[in-house]
Amino acid sequence: MKTAPKTIQTWQMVQPTMFNKETKETTPGKFERREIPVPELRPEEVLVEIAGCGVCHTDLGYFYDGVPTVSKPPLTLGHEISGTVVAGDEKWVGKEVIIPAVMPCRKCILCKTGRGNRCLNQKMPGNSLGYYGGFSSHIPVPSIDLCEVKGRGEIPLSHLAVVADAATTPFQAAKRGDLQPGDNVVVVGIAGGVGQYMGQIAKALGAKTVIGIDIDEEKLNRALRFGADFVINAKDKDARQVSKEFREICKGNELPNIGWKIFEVSGAKAGQEIALTLLSFTWRLIVVGFTLAKTEFMISRLMAFDAEMIGTWGCLPEHYPVVLDMVLKEKINIEEFVETRPMSSIAETFEEVHKTPPKRRIVLTPDF
Repeated sequence: MKTAPKTIQTWQMVQPTMFNKETKETTPGKFERREIPVPELRPEEVLVEIAGCGVCHTDLGYFYDGVPTVSKPPLTLGHEISGTVVAGDEKWVGKEVIIPAVMPCRKCILCKTGRGNRCLNQKMPGNSLGYYGGFSSHIPVPSIDLCEVKGRGEIPLSHLAVVADAATTPFQAAKRGDLQPGDNVVVVGIAGGVGQYMGQIAKALGAKTVIGIDIDEEKLNRALRFGADFVINAKDKDARQVSKEFREICKGNELPNIGWKIFEVSGAKAGQEIALTLLSFTWRLIVVGFTLAKTEFMISRLMAFDAEMIGTWGCLPEHYPVVLDMVLKEKINIEEFVETRPMSSIAETFEEVHKTPPKRRIVLTPDF
């Protein structure tokens, strides 16, 4: 049986990257290895020994792009976490778990009306859970939201960290978009950390056609093996060129140009422009990715097309067992999309991922 430590070893963001508008100078962000106390656990809390924590685009936003966090530095980033409970609520001690990326309060009006994934009082590791986050040896969290891992077979527990966000966020997006068997789907950004699961989940939930759009030919070819029926390489193409290529695919395969559901997962201005250009009669656009960039759109097109545009955030903890079951039953493949590295490589890994999107989702494993 694993035992609880007296302190937590962690890599904290002590300073995010800062840009001075007056001098035009950039001060690099900084990580430091630190030791922080294990708090006194309340009856409904547990301490989880971390097996792995995924590096998410959101973490990069906090570190490089000035995206604000609720808790201020020094702050341990990381919200995509799997591990083993070592202390706290006795019925959980010894169990392997996935920690939801966003944990609702379960008391507010949003929680009581089924929108707890966007609870304004939610706790998110690496953002609003004090200074606690996933790039650590351990983390204290509420036990009510945990997803127990059973029968994982040969899949390393560290790999299941991606279920905490990369694989569950697309499931919530599918629910938000009311994805039904037989729907036709476009995934803009299908090669990304979340997009690669959006395509698989859409297909697993019964989508008739999945068309993936991205700029990496190798990843697009991989998407054809995992969810996508057709792909479009948008590299060096503007939104109108991509739209034309999409219509040619529809025409050549007798696919309708009405009622499609677009999942914009790229979190890039170019991706959002593509999604908005594609939007047509009775289409529904679900915005999953985040960017600080502004995009111009003639909103009256929504009226003319009787179309919809909606956002989605995180995933309700109640959905985690469903997604985990899809992974364990191989309806969703994660092994082809995960790479593990030691947590001590956090600074180099962040810099590398910020410059060039990785071929696989990187999960950092504790090596304190």
